[in-house]
Amino acid sequence: MIANKALRTPLRAHIAAATLLALAATHPASAEVKYADQGAHWAPADRDDFYSLDQGARIMPLNWIRALRHPDGKHFLEDGLTRYGYLPNPNSPTPGLPVGFLAASEQGAQFFSMTCSACHTRQIDVNGVSWRIDGGPALSDFQSLLADIDTAFQKILADEAAFDEFAKEALGGDPNERALRKLRKEVEVWFQPYDVLMRKSLPKPGWGVARADAVSMIFNRVAGLDIGTTSSRIIEQNIALADAPVRYPFLWNAPIQDMTQWPGFARNGDDILGLARNVGEVYGVFGIYRPTPLTLALPQLVKFNSSRLPKLINFLNDSSLNYPGLMRLENLIQQIGPPKWPWSLDPKLVAQGEEVFNRDPKQGGCATGCHEVAKGTPRLCNLNTWKTPLQDVGTDVREYNVLGREADTGVLNGAAIPFVPGIDTPLKPKDKIISILGLSVIGSILEAPLHFGVDVFKPIVEECIPESRQARTEAAASLITAKFSADLQNLYKKPSAQPAAVFEARVMRGIWAAAPYLHNGSVPTLADLLKKPADRPASFKVGPAYDIENVGLAREQGSFNSTYNADDCSKRDSGNSRCGHDFGTSLSDPDKKALLEYLKSL
Repeated sequence: MIANKALRTPLRAHIAAATLLALAATHPASAEVKYADQGAHWAPADRDDFYSLDQGARIMPLNWIRALRHPDGKHFLEDGLTRYGYLPNPNSPTPGLPVGFLAASEQGAQFFSMTCSACHTRQIDVNGVSWRIDGGPALSDFQSLLADIDTAFQKILADEAAFDEFAKEALGGDPNERALRKLRKEVEVWFQPYDVLMRKSLPKPGWGVARADAVSMIFNRVAGLDIGTTSSRIIEQNIALADAPVRYPFLWNAPIQDMTQWPGFARNGDDILGLARNVGEVYGVFGIYRPTPLTLALPQLVKFNSSRLPKLINFLNDSSLNYPGLMRLENLIQQIGPPKWPWSLDPKLVAQGEEVFNRDPKQGGCATGCHEVAKGTPRLCNLNTWKTPLQDVGTDVREYNVLGREADTGVLNGAAIPFVPGIDTPLKPKDKIISILGLSVIGSILEAPLHFGVDVFKPIVEECIPESRQARTEAAASLITAKFSADLQNLYKKPSAQPAAVFEARVMRGIWAAAPYLHNGSVPTLADLLKKPADRPASFKVGPAYDIENVGLAREQGSFNSTYNADDCSKRDSGNSRCGHDFGTSLSDPDKKALLEYLKSL
């Protein structure tokens, strides 16, 4: 699924005229684009960084995606990926690439890459105006993009004429036989893991617009493509169907929550834990990860290398993680405020709705113990986190059940990191994938000062570990490692033998802009969420057209949409159940109207 080391060589700068990029928006042609007010700390320059900052993903060489064609003959980038719902980025450093996609440079080569804004920027259409909301859950169709890339490369490798056409555009000019053989080999090597992952992961019907099974894809990518003991590193049996899709979460307020991910399995709330959250994300979306057992210990680890200790791993062998980019992105996310409702509000009705919101949940309220701002668990770099309640409120359980998956541990068999609770027990030949991921993420972070130098995390260290400034280099490195280890211990909560299917309850600021609702996106509007599950729509269209009265997706959508078919409470493990979260469903109609007006104001 990622760019292989053999491909990381300088690419020719020539781009054929036929691959010049053009933007063709999926939103109404006449729509005016406006940016929602997201606070004084969010400026246009920050937005530009957020849209195209490298975090370490390496999808494929840039000239490949520029040469790649759909079955209809159009280049993939001809419309700026708007056919998949991705948004135009007029200020992209690489003209024509949409929001969240970029040309990443590494060792003199350029790679087609993506960053977190691809999945966390939204645009909604209301009365001829398209409102851009940064940090909002994307209304894009990621699975179709992944599947179409797979299909396009299948054709290239099976059809000699298609390969020749691709090669001429990718390499430029009229390449000789040697260049053609070299390119074919590179494509075959790249395609093998990508194709295995897509064939075994992508479900039918697909995730649709606005959803992805990110947890399964991260598990599949790390356990299925990165840790095998053969030269390909593939462990095909570790890849499972990614059929537990959820709606992308909104990012504003995300850094301050003390737990994160929809099933609430990851500790969160400060810059170190934010770094861990983002490293896991990069490994799931095309980051290069090649953990390698250490036959000769790094000099810094010699004193720990003994038969009594677990297998030692070089986690950053050939790694593409961009730590400066990851830290900058986390800072940017901290600056994104919840979007302010851009239309008129009834102040009297807002006040009435606030009273309803703050009632006891048994009386239809939403705040106490659920969606209120309450003090959370202190973290090393942030003593003032927000509490993230984890509750079973009767919603779909499929994503939570993914956390119990096990896999062969490959090159990580027997590996652990001493003195870091949660990953200090050597992995068994077959173990929980959440343990494999935890070891991979924490190991990649703790090794970084040894691999890149003590200043690799300088922005975090200066803020959180100021005492390290006075220490000598070796002592500072030990202090930084100790502090990071303490903050990262028990990073992931492992499901018990009989887990309660709990999910996070988030603070509702900006909730009006985050439809569809519930973690699996099974309810189109907030008004529908206040209905009994049986009365919620069994089918609805997902797209950018917005209903500001019912607060959510409009009943009718434009040409870009997918249809969501929601299951009832008899299929709570389907991934698509609209069951649960009965709070507020017994309120009177006037109370519901007032509550909706208040939720708009947050």
